[in-house]
Amino acid sequence: MKGKLAFVAGAGLGYLLGTRAGRGQFEKIKGWANDVWQDPRVQGYVQDVEGQATAFAKQQGVALKDKAVEAAKQAVAGGAPWKPSGSTPEADDPTPDVRAGEPVIDVGDARTRP
Repeated sequence: MKGKLAFVAGAGLGYLLGTRAGRGQFEKIKGWANDVWQDPRVQGYVQDVEGQATAFAKQQGVALKDKAVEAAKQAVAGGAPWKPSGSTPEADDPTPDVRAGEPVIDVGDARTRP
């Protein structure tokens, strides 16, 4: 099914780019897309998402940097950060534990609108 869909999409794209009528249609689609992109409502959403992405990166960037530095120090020291020393079952767990007060990346933080 994916092969058929890819073929139809490729044939449509070939038509749009390869024929005069297709090029005209492509120019119409391109103009419509440009008009939609320049719409103030769309740009408002774009600015909202950019602001949220910047805030999210600032919030999570420090925590990710700290984890990367800690992992690098452990790697240089010869330890693996995902396998803490000890004989507990958690020692084989590849997921790191979250410390209290440390920011956690949450899918809910990435929402664009409530």
